[in-house]
Amino acid sequence: MKLSKEEVKKTGIQLLKYGVIGVLNTLITLVAFYLLNTLLDIPYGISNPVAYILGVINSFLWNRNWVFKTNANFKREALLFGCGFLLCWGLQGAVSLLLLEGLNWKNLPADIIPFFPMEKAGQNIVMVLAMVVYTLANYVYNRFITFNHKGSSTDK
Repeated sequence: MKLSKEEVKKTGIQLLKYGVIGVLNTLITLVAFYLLNTLLDIPYGISNPVAYILGVINSFLWNRNWVFKTNANFKREALLFGCGFLLCWGLQGAVSLLLLEGLNWKNLPADIIPFFPMEKAGQNIVMVLAMVVYTLANYVYNRFITFNHKGSSTDK
């Protein structure tokens, strides 16, 4: 199957926009996680989901209205988006568990990043790495499931 130049351009612009929203969501999630976990000393198991929920709300609204520009059924898209979030967040959780507990990264020294020492360095590093896995999986899910409307209704 060969894509037309117009389809390639449209997909490229969409990927660029998705990346911009991804950076914004990542910043929201990381800042929220850092504030909750490191500054307020709220456990990882609470800080992580709260931070992700804030990013997910932001992500859904921007992706629906700016990246994929849909006017399809809001409830359907929100439900699919939520399911994709849970699936990808579960994957992110598995990666986090493997790195934190399996490889014992939770005990990395505070000065592991020489130019940016911090308490709980391992937890913050794991959060970033696991977010990469989450982001890639989530894009694929949303591109081909949530906002793929071939043959679906466009009623709100």
